[in-house]
Parts: sequence; C-alpha cells; structure tokens
Amino acid sequence: MADCMKSASEALHQILVEGLGRLVGEGKLPAEPIPAFRVEIPADKSHGDFAANVAMVSAKTFRMAPRKIAELLLEAISLNGTIFARAEIAGPGFMNFFLQQKWFADVTETVLTEKENYGKTQTGAGKRALVEFVSANPTGPMHVGNARGGALGDSLAEILAWTGWDVQREFYVNDAGNQIEKFATSLEVRYLQHFDPSVEMPEDAYHGADITEHAENFIAENGDKYVNTDAKTRRDALVAFALPKNIAGLERDLKKYRIVYDNWFRESTLHQNGQVKWVVDELTKRGYTYEQEGAVWFKATDFGADKDFVLVRANGIPTYVVPDIAYHYNKLMVRKFDKAIDILGADHHGYVPRLKAALTALGADAARLDVVLMQMVMLMRDGEVVKLSKRSGKAITLVTLLDEIPLDAARFFFNTREANSHFEFDLDLAVEQSSQNPVYYVQYAHARICSLLRAMAEEGLTLEQCDHSNLSLLTQPQELELIRHLAALPSELDAAAKAYDPSKVTKYATELATLFHKFYDVCSIKYAETPELKQARLLLCEAARQGVANTLRILKVTCPEKM
Repeated sequence: MADCMKSASEALHQILVEGLGRLVGEGKLPAEPIPAFRVEIPADKSHGDFAANVAMVSAKTFRMAPRKIAELLLEAISLNGTIFARAEIAGPGFMNFFLQQKWFADVTETVLTEKENYGKTQTGAGKRALVEFVSANPTGPMHVGNARGGALGDSLAEILAWTGWDVQREFYVNDAGNQIEKFATSLEVRYLQHFDPSVEMPEDAYHGADITEHAENFIAENGDKYVNTDAKTRRDALVAFALPKNIAGLERDLKKYRIVYDNWFRESTLHQNGQVKWVVDELTKRGYTYEQEGAVWFKATDFGADKDFVLVRANGIPTYVVPDIAYHYNKLMVRKFDKAIDILGADHHGYVPRLKAALTALGADAARLDVVLMQMVMLMRDGEVVKLSKRSGKAITLVTLLDEIPLDAARFFFNTREANSHFEFDLDLAVEQSSQNPVYYVQYAHARICSLLRAMAEEGLTLEQCDHSNLSLLTQPQELELIRHLAALPSELDAAAKAYDPSKVTKYATELATLFHKFYDVCSIKYAETPELKQARLLLCEAARQGVANTLRILKVTCPEKM
C-alpha cells in the first residue's frame, strides 16, 4: 500500500542529507556529524508542501548562519527528476519545498487504484495486539461509559488492523469474585422473598428490576425446589441460571452496537486452572511478598509503584487484583501478544502502575501492556445534564441510548474527543440532520458525491469513460488541498495507531468533508472549462468519496448513497 506523504517526506530527507554530504565533501561545510532534522508539513500551504529545519538545527554544528547553510544547500541539491518542483528559503533559514503537479495526479491515481484498501499500511506487520475493552460487569446492564469504551476500543482495534497489526478484540468476563457473590445474594433474596416477603435485601446488594425478573423466571422453571436446600446449592443454581443470560445479553447488545469480539475470556478459568494461586506462590517464591496482620502483601514499591498492596486477605481470599495479574500475565506470557491494550475508566489510574509492578516481578515485560484511560461522559439535552431516558424514564444504559439516537451518531460522537478528555455528548445534536452534526456532515459529503456521479452518468459521463491522464489538469488550490489531504490518510492512520487515538480519524474525516465541499463549491464539474477537466474533476470526486468511505468504515459508520 502506498503512503505518498511518507515517501515524499523520506525522499526529501534523503535529498537534503546527500546535499549536506556533498557540501562536506567539497569543503564548504566542516566534516561534522549531521544533526537530526525534521521534514514537516507546514500549516500554511503558501509556505510549501514540505518544510525542513535542517539549516536551523545545523547552525551550531557547522558554526555558520542558518540562512547561509540554506543557500549553500539550495546550490548543492538538484530537484531535477524528483517529485519536487522548487525550493525557497524563508526568514532566517527555513527551507520550503513545493511538489510537482505529477505528484498530485499520482496521489489521486493511487486512491482510485487501491480503492477500499486505500489508507492501509504495514507499520504493525508481523506484530500481534490484543485490545480488551468494555469488559462490563456481567451482573447488570451496560452504562454510557461502556458506550464510549465500546466505540473507542472497537475503532482502535480496526485502526491497528488497517496499519498491519494482527488484532484480536477481547471481553474479560468477571464471572468470579466479590461482584458474583453480591449477584448471588441479590438473586437469592429475591427468590426467597417470593415465598416469604419478610426476607430483607441487604443495602449493598443489587436492587435492579433485572434481578427480580431473573428470580421470577427461575421460579417459573424450578418452583420452590431450592427454598429448603443449603445456601450454596441455592446460590450456585441461581447464578448458573442468570449469569449466562446476562452474558448472552451483553453479547447481543454489543453486536447491536456493531461490536463483535474474538474472545470472551472468563475470570473463572484463571481460578480453575490454578493461575490465580500460582501468581501468589510465584511472587512469594521470588521473595517479593511479606506477611502483615495475617495478610500477604506484594512489595510493589520495589518495582516503581507508589505503595505495596495486599494479594491475599487475612481470611485467605485473594484480592481482586490477583486474578487481574494472572489475566495480564496470560496475555503477555502465555498467549504472547506483542501488545496488550486495555481501555479502562480514568478511576483505574492508580491501579495500572501496581499491575505493571506485579507483571515485572513475574518476569513479564510490562512495557508491552498499554492502558488507555477514558474520562467520564456527560449526556446533555437542551444544555442540561441528562440522567434518565426520554422514552423509559429510567437511567440511560447503552441500549436505551441507542433507542434515542442513531447508531452512527453514537459510534462517531464517542470518537470525536481523545479518551483522556471529559466528553459532553449532545443528544439533540446527535439526531439533528444538519451540517452542525459532524457525522451527518461527513455522511452528506459521501451522499453528495454519489448523487453527482449518478447525475453525470445520466448525462453520459461515467467514471469508466474518464481518462486518468487528465488528472494532471488539477491545478486549482482547492483541488490540490483536497488531494494533499487524501495523501495524508495512511500517515494519519499510523499516527492514530501509535497514539491509540481514534479521534484523529474522525477529525480527518470531518476535514476531508470540509475540503470536498470547498472544492465542489468553487470548481464546477458539470460546467468545467473543457471535457478533459470535467473528467479529471469527476475522478477526484470519486477519490474523495473513497477517502470518506474508508474512514467511516474504520469507525463502523454507514456510508449512505442518498440522504
């Protein structure tokens, strides 16, 4: 897959290095190591397509004014036969470079050739990543934070796949430990209350309607069979009945949200196969634990954590962090993923260094675990914070959110901000059909191009009839700006993968739509000056459509052909 921007940047870097080498060889510059310099894309396009700070950073090394170095470099390099048309010096010694027209034609041709694969890179080729996200507690429905985590994690996994990684999506099912005990208690009380209303529900149990529903369904199947059994038998039967239904519900609701996992990893397997016990035994064997007041502590401060923490309570029950250590050890050391990426709520910030400390103590490379911390979401309507669903009057969950707003809006909106920024989700804007709604705005660009292609075909001009050699006629600033942005897609995806930041893709898509609308408003297609220019512009429209379609596909947002 071609990355036209990256190859142009690398070509320019090479031209400048060779130019400096020539100047040193001719004795015009002292024989000193060439300092690292950057080739960048200027924000102001009047400053060229690329800029290099080579003269500025070399001044100290070569003991010469930056502008003088830049002047010598311009004499030493030849742009003949390269993709660069010209170069100029700006200010005290910045060097600006302008691309040949052919480069813009080649970019458009690349998009048209690679089609639905345009934007893919091989940056992560040969490496495996496991992205774990949502992993909602299976004892109740998913909340709005899970909706953000779902869109974020799923899109990040897709971006990694587009940049060459072998990616798996995983949901970690907390089907053991404290919350399952609480789940069992809640079910048991609702079951017994059916036969004896005087049984009281503990304050800290789950009081949701879903618990009552499970208990009543259990009674429909089993009657009073478990009223007089021992508590363990009764609780185990209730959990065995209700938990699989909850997990199936999570899977169903996430599929509705366009998320399909490769693995549903159960915490209980780590208890059953002895991995939880092994973590404590192995850390003790390595000399990294101590006892205090009957509890087993891990010497986390020896491995950079802020404080030591308890692994096993005085009552002999491991704390919740032990299965988490076992789980992450499994990701890195058993299944040998090159990267384990977790999407977690920002309230986990203190937990991450502790987890990494334990992994390091067990001989794992904790640098292979990356955690994306995600801030809270506030739902807004009419400028006010919303807690209840308009339709049901109940707390807004993932499911009720998708009843109130289009799925496309949810997938796009939750990725318009970096994960670590607080996010106000405007429910009114999400349903608005106007250019103010970012997802509608981007989808409209796609539909507008499809409509144009249909109209031109009715007039007798199809894409198949367009001569690609006419692409060299695209010289207007709006045309070049659109092509330049199309060229940036592979690099943008690489940057999004590196930063674990899908918001770079929504920003890219929105900017692409903006640049297309600008081009469309200024550069007439139907009334182009010549038939050849009409063909070139129609091909550019198709390239822009492909760019929009590919970015929306990464986000799992639909691309309507009519709106």
